[in-house]
Amino acid sequence: METAVAMARMAVADGITHTVCTPHMTPRIYENSIATIRASVEQFRVVLANREINLSLLVGADVHLTQDLKAKLDQGAIPTLGRSRHFLLEPPHNVLPPRLHETVADLLAAGYVPIITHPERLSWIENHYKMICGLAGIGALIQLTASSVIGAFGKRPKYWSDRLLEEGFVDIIATDAHNTKSRPPNLSRARDEIGARFGDEVANNMVLLTPGAVLANTQVPSRLAPGVGGTFGNKKSRGGFSRWFGLGKVADRKAGKDK
Repeated sequence: METAVAMARMAVADGITHTVCTPHMTPRIYENSIATIRASVEQFRVVLANREINLSLLVGADVHLTQDLKAKLDQGAIPTLGRSRHFLLEPPHNVLPPRLHETVADLLAAGYVPIITHPERLSWIENHYKMICGLAGIGALIQLTASSVIGAFGKRPKYWSDRLLEEGFVDIIATDAHNTKSRPPNLSRARDEIGARFGDEVANNMVLLTPGAVLANTQVPSRLAPGVGGTFGNKKSRGGFSRWFGLGKVADRKAGKDK
């Protein structure tokens, strides 16, 4: 709990006011349920209130592909983000799953909006980059991790982050925070870099307006059109935005143990 409190303090210091708590839901690995997630988030709300940390918490999950994903969404067994129609979908890291495009299309047709998390870090993106672009094209949202945008995860995630941004496929920048050191809850550096390259409106959409629309269950802002993006060194003025949204991890439960 103390790590979570320290992360909350870091988030507030970075200007974040709302965090969606999104622990993994992976059968036989991260055995979280909607009940345990909600209970953990409520417990954490009480702790933050007692310590006078002004950070609003919402419930979500980082969901892995399963054959019964749609059925569990229909049953309410998987939490969407803030009870909206949007949910985080984390593809397998090491292999492109079969029928990913068809699965996402079926979910969209059923009224759900998958948000594809950190595609820039998938090991198969080199050989299947067009798959990510195709998912964005049919209506899925694309979310990058702030640390990838600023190069904290190395050259490869940085390259794919840059390419997705330049080609106009990105909707959201999120913290994907796990701790206070290697995976901190920071957005401002990524926001500033995107603002310098593409302008404040684009950066504001990715860290504030689009996440806000997701949680409000309303129409998200349009993406930056492909080919419009700027480059490093093409700096534009940066205004100050005082409110960010962070999508991070709280209460992961792996093999029956708190992570």
